[in-house]
Amino acid sequence: MASNPYHNTKTALLAMGRQQVWSLMASLFGDLAQAEGSTIDGPVLSAIMKEMDVRPEAVRVALYRLRNDGWIVSEKLGRTGRHSLTITSRAETLAASARIYASPLAQENGWQVILTQYTEAHCAAERQGFAALMPRVYVGSLQLAAPEGALVLTGSDVPDWLREQLAAVMLEQDYEALLPHVKQAHETLTHGMLTPLQTAVLRCLLVHNWRRIILRHPSLPRALLPNDWAGHECHLLIDALLSRFPRPEIDTIMPN
Repeated sequence: MASNPYHNTKTALLAMGRQQVWSLMASLFGDLAQAEGSTIDGPVLSAIMKEMDVRPEAVRVALYRLRNDGWIVSEKLGRTGRHSLTITSRAETLAASARIYASPLAQENGWQVILTQYTEAHCAAERQGFAALMPRVYVGSLQLAAPEGALVLTGSDVPDWLREQLAAVMLEQDYEALLPHVKQAHETLTHGMLTPLQTAVLRCLLVHNWRRIILRHPSLPRALLPNDWAGHECHLLIDALLSRFPRPEIDTIMPN
Protein backbone atom coordinates (compact mmCIF):
# COMPACT_ATOMS: atom_id res chain seq x y z
CA MET A 1 0.00 0.00 0.00
CA ALA A 2 1.44 3.36 -1.08
CA SER A 3 2.43 5.81 1.63
CA ASN A 4 0.17 8.82 1.97
CA PRO A 5 2.26 11.95 2.77
CA TYR A 6 -0.72 13.95 4.05
CA HIS A 7 -1.94 11.11 6.28
CA ASN A 8 1.58 10.53 7.63
CA THR A 9 2.00 14.21 8.49
CA LYS A 10 -1.45 14.47 10.07
CA THR A 11 -0.87 11.38 12.20
CA ALA A 12 2.55 12.55 13.36
CA LEU A 13 1.35 16.04 14.30
CA LEU A 14 -1.71 14.68 16.12
CA ALA A 15 0.59 12.44 18.16
CA MET A 16 2.65 15.40 19.43
CA GLY A 17 2.00 15.63 23.16
CA ARG A 18 -1.44 15.54 24.70
CA GLN A 19 -3.77 17.22 22.20
CA GLN A 20 -6.74 18.80 23.96
CA VAL A 21 -9.74 19.11 21.64
CA TRP A 22 -10.71 22.57 22.90
CA SER A 23 -7.13 23.77 22.30
CA LEU A 24 -7.07 22.29 18.79
CA MET A 25 -10.35 24.05 18.10
CA ALA A 26 -8.98 27.37 19.39
CA SER A 27 -6.02 26.98 17.00
CA LEU A 28 -8.42 26.23 14.15
CA PHE A 29 -10.51 29.35 14.73
CA GLY A 30 -7.35 31.41 15.21
CA ASP A 31 -6.00 30.35 11.83
CA LEU A 32 -9.15 29.97 9.76
CA ALA A 33 -11.59 32.53 11.17
CA GLN A 34 -9.75 35.31 12.98
CA ALA A 35 -10.91 38.04 10.60
CA GLU A 36 -13.77 40.19 11.86
CA GLY A 37 -17.07 38.72 10.71
CA SER A 38 -15.62 35.27 9.96
CA THR A 39 -17.71 32.29 11.05
CA ILE A 40 -17.51 28.52 10.76
CA ASP A 41 -20.76 26.64 10.24
CA GLY A 42 -21.40 23.51 12.29
CA PRO A 43 -21.14 21.02 9.39
CA VAL A 44 -17.81 22.49 8.29
CA LEU A 45 -16.45 22.47 11.85
CA SER A 46 -17.60 18.86 12.29
CA ALA A 47 -15.93 17.83 9.02
CA ILE A 48 -12.62 19.41 10.02
CA MET A 49 -12.64 17.86 13.48
CA LYS A 50 -13.65 14.46 12.05
CA GLU A 51 -10.69 14.70 9.67
CA MET A 52 -8.54 15.17 12.80
CA ASP A 53 -10.03 11.96 14.25
CA VAL A 54 -12.04 13.83 16.90
CA ARG A 55 -15.32 12.21 17.94
CA PRO A 56 -18.58 14.25 17.70
CA GLU A 57 -19.17 14.09 21.46
CA ALA A 58 -15.68 15.53 22.06
CA VAL A 59 -16.47 18.36 19.63
CA ARG A 60 -19.64 19.19 21.57
CA VAL A 61 -17.78 19.22 24.90
CA ALA A 62 -15.01 21.43 23.47
CA LEU A 63 -17.54 23.90 22.02
CA TYR A 64 -19.33 24.04 25.37
CA ARG A 65 -16.07 24.80 27.16
CA LEU A 66 -15.01 27.48 24.65
CA ARG A 67 -18.42 29.15 24.86
CA ASN A 68 -18.33 28.97 28.65
CA ASP A 69 -14.86 30.54 28.65
CA GLY A 70 -16.04 33.40 26.42
CA TRP A 71 -13.81 32.28 23.55
CA ILE A 72 -16.50 31.22 21.06
CA VAL A 73 -19.99 32.56 20.43
CA SER A 74 -22.57 30.38 18.68
CA GLU A 75 -25.87 31.19 17.00
CA LYS A 76 -28.46 29.29 15.01
CA LEU A 77 -29.11 29.97 11.34
CA GLY A 78 -32.14 27.81 10.69
CA ARG A 79 -31.05 24.37 11.85
CA THR A 80 -27.36 25.09 11.34
CA GLY A 81 -25.07 26.27 14.12
CA ARG A 82 -22.66 29.08 13.28
CA HIS A 83 -19.60 29.74 15.42
CA SER A 84 -17.15 32.64 15.67
CA LEU A 85 -14.55 34.19 17.97
CA THR A 86 -15.74 36.71 20.53
CA ILE A 87 -14.44 40.29 20.53
CA THR A 88 -12.06 39.45 23.38
CA SER A 89 -10.74 36.20 21.91
CA ARG A 90 -10.27 37.82 18.50
CA ALA A 91 -8.15 40.56 20.09
CA GLU A 92 -6.05 37.97 21.96
CA THR A 93 -5.73 35.87 18.80
CA LEU A 94 -4.52 38.83 16.76
CA ALA A 95 -1.96 39.71 19.44
CA ALA A 96 -0.61 36.14 19.48
CA SER A 97 -0.59 36.02 15.67
CA ALA A 98 2.11 38.67 15.60
CA ARG A 99 4.49 35.98 16.88
CA ILE A 100 2.90 32.86 15.43
CA TYR A 101 2.97 34.14 11.85
CA ALA A 102 6.05 36.36 12.09
CA SER A 103 8.55 36.06 9.24
CA PRO A 104 11.63 34.04 10.24
CA LEU A 105 13.73 36.57 8.31
CA ALA A 106 12.50 39.56 10.33
CA GLN A 107 14.55 38.87 13.48
CA GLU A 108 17.01 41.57 14.50
CA ASN A 109 20.34 40.84 16.16
CA GLY A 110 20.79 43.72 18.63
CA TRP A 111 20.59 42.66 22.28
CA GLN A 112 20.98 43.99 25.82
CA VAL A 113 21.64 42.80 29.35
CA ILE A 114 19.70 44.33 32.22
CA LEU A 115 20.30 44.17 35.96
CA THR A 116 17.27 44.94 38.13
CA GLN A 117 17.48 46.40 41.60
CA TYR A 118 15.16 43.88 43.23
CA THR A 119 14.28 40.25 42.52
CA GLU A 120 10.62 41.37 42.62
CA ALA A 121 11.22 42.90 39.18
CA HIS A 122 11.37 39.36 37.79
CA CYS A 123 7.77 39.26 36.58
CA ALA A 124 7.98 42.73 35.03
CA ALA A 125 11.11 41.84 33.07
CA GLU A 126 9.66 38.59 31.75
CA ARG A 127 6.34 40.24 30.85
CA GLN A 128 8.31 42.72 28.75
CA GLY A 129 10.00 39.88 26.83
CA PHE A 130 13.33 39.40 28.63
CA ALA A 131 14.79 35.97 29.43
CA ALA A 132 16.26 35.30 32.87
CA LEU A 133 19.95 34.36 33.15
CA MET A 134 20.17 34.41 36.93
CA PRO A 135 18.42 36.32 39.73
CA ARG A 136 18.07 40.01 38.72
CA VAL A 137 19.95 39.49 35.40
CA TYR A 138 18.09 39.28 32.07
CA VAL A 139 18.80 39.43 28.34
CA GLY A 140 16.59 40.52 25.49
CA SER A 141 16.19 42.46 22.28
CA LEU A 142 17.43 46.04 22.09
CA GLN A 143 13.88 47.01 21.16
CA LEU A 144 12.54 46.06 24.59
CA ALA A 145 11.94 48.69 27.26
CA ALA A 146 13.80 47.80 30.45
CA PRO A 147 11.90 47.92 33.78
CA GLU A 148 12.19 51.22 35.63
CA GLY A 149 15.45 51.55 37.56
CA ALA A 150 17.27 48.73 35.76
CA LEU A 151 20.92 48.96 34.75
CA VAL A 152 21.10 48.47 30.96
CA LEU A 153 24.19 47.23 29.09
CA THR A 154 24.28 46.88 25.31
CA GLY A 155 25.55 43.47 24.18
CA SER A 156 28.22 42.92 21.54
CA ASP A 157 29.90 39.54 20.97
CA VAL A 158 27.89 36.62 22.33
CA PRO A 159 29.90 33.88 24.08
CA ASP A 160 29.01 30.29 23.18
CA TRP A 161 28.17 29.40 26.78
CA LEU A 162 25.44 32.08 26.79
CA ARG A 163 23.93 30.74 23.56
CA GLU A 164 23.83 27.20 24.96
CA GLN A 165 22.27 28.35 28.23
CA LEU A 166 19.57 30.29 26.43
CA ALA A 167 18.80 27.42 24.03
CA ALA A 168 17.51 25.40 26.99
CA VAL A 169 15.33 28.33 28.14
CA MET A 170 13.97 28.55 24.59
CA LEU A 171 12.59 24.99 24.71
CA GLU A 172 15.18 23.46 22.40
CA GLN A 173 14.01 19.90 23.11
CA ASP A 174 10.42 20.75 22.17
CA TYR A 175 11.56 22.15 18.83
CA GLU A 176 13.78 19.13 18.21
CA ALA A 177 10.73 16.87 18.70
CA LEU A 178 8.63 18.90 16.24
CA LEU A 179 11.33 19.41 13.59
CA PRO A 180 11.32 15.93 11.92
CA HIS A 181 7.56 16.07 11.37
CA VAL A 182 7.77 19.54 9.85
CA LYS A 183 10.66 18.39 7.63
CA GLN A 184 8.61 15.43 6.48
CA ALA A 185 5.70 17.70 5.55
CA HIS A 186 7.99 20.13 3.73
CA GLU A 187 9.65 17.36 1.71
CA THR A 188 6.56 15.34 0.80
CA LEU A 189 3.59 17.72 0.52
CA THR A 190 3.45 19.67 -2.72
CA HIS A 191 1.31 22.60 -3.82
CA GLY A 192 -2.09 21.57 -5.15
CA MET A 193 -2.12 18.04 -3.71
CA LEU A 194 -4.51 18.80 -0.82
CA THR A 195 -8.23 19.52 -0.78
CA PRO A 196 -9.46 22.64 1.06
CA LEU A 197 -10.52 20.39 3.96
CA GLN A 198 -7.07 18.78 4.16
CA THR A 199 -5.42 22.19 3.89
CA ALA A 200 -7.46 23.50 6.82
CA VAL A 201 -6.45 20.46 8.89
CA LEU A 202 -2.76 20.69 7.95
CA ARG A 203 -2.62 24.40 8.79
CA CYS A 204 -4.45 23.86 12.08
CA LEU A 205 -2.03 21.14 13.19
CA LEU A 206 1.05 23.10 12.13
CA VAL A 207 -0.11 26.27 13.86
CA HIS A 208 -1.29 24.37 16.93
CA ASN A 209 2.00 22.57 17.57
CA TRP A 210 4.02 25.68 16.70
CA ARG A 211 2.09 28.04 18.96
CA ARG A 212 2.24 25.60 21.89
CA ILE A 213 6.00 26.11 21.88
CA ILE A 214 6.64 29.63 20.62
CA LEU A 215 4.20 31.33 23.01
CA ARG A 216 5.90 29.73 26.02
CA HIS A 217 9.23 31.54 25.68
CA PRO A 218 10.42 35.09 24.98
CA SER A 219 11.30 36.26 21.48
CA LEU A 220 15.09 36.62 21.60
CA PRO A 221 17.36 38.03 18.88
CA ARG A 222 18.89 35.34 16.70
CA ALA A 223 22.41 36.38 17.76
CA LEU A 224 21.68 35.06 21.26
CA LEU A 225 20.93 31.52 20.09
CA PRO A 226 23.07 28.75 18.55
CA ASN A 227 23.06 28.57 14.75
CA ASP A 228 21.85 24.97 14.98
CA TRP A 229 18.99 25.78 17.39
CA ALA A 230 16.06 23.70 16.12
CA GLY A 231 13.64 26.59 16.54
CA HIS A 232 15.26 28.43 13.62
CA GLU A 233 14.68 25.60 11.16
CA CYS A 234 11.18 24.90 12.48
CA HIS A 235 10.28 28.54 11.90
CA LEU A 236 11.63 28.54 8.33
CA LEU A 237 9.84 25.32 7.39
CA ILE A 238 6.50 26.20 8.99
CA ASP A 239 6.54 29.62 7.35
CA ALA A 240 7.22 27.94 3.98
CA LEU A 241 4.43 25.39 4.48
CA LEU A 242 1.86 28.02 5.47
CA SER A 243 2.81 29.97 2.33
CA ARG A 244 2.65 26.83 0.16
CA PHE A 245 -0.79 25.97 1.53
CA PRO A 246 -2.62 29.28 1.98
CA ARG A 247 -5.66 29.57 4.21
CA PRO A 248 -8.67 28.16 2.28
CA GLU A 249 -11.92 30.05 1.94
CA ILE A 250 -14.30 28.62 4.52
CA ASP A 251 -17.11 28.14 2.01
CA THR A 252 -14.85 25.85 -0.09
CA ILE A 253 -14.41 23.37 2.77
CA MET A 254 -17.01 20.75 1.94
CA PRO A 255 -18.04 18.15 4.55
CA ASN A 256 -17.50 14.54 3.46
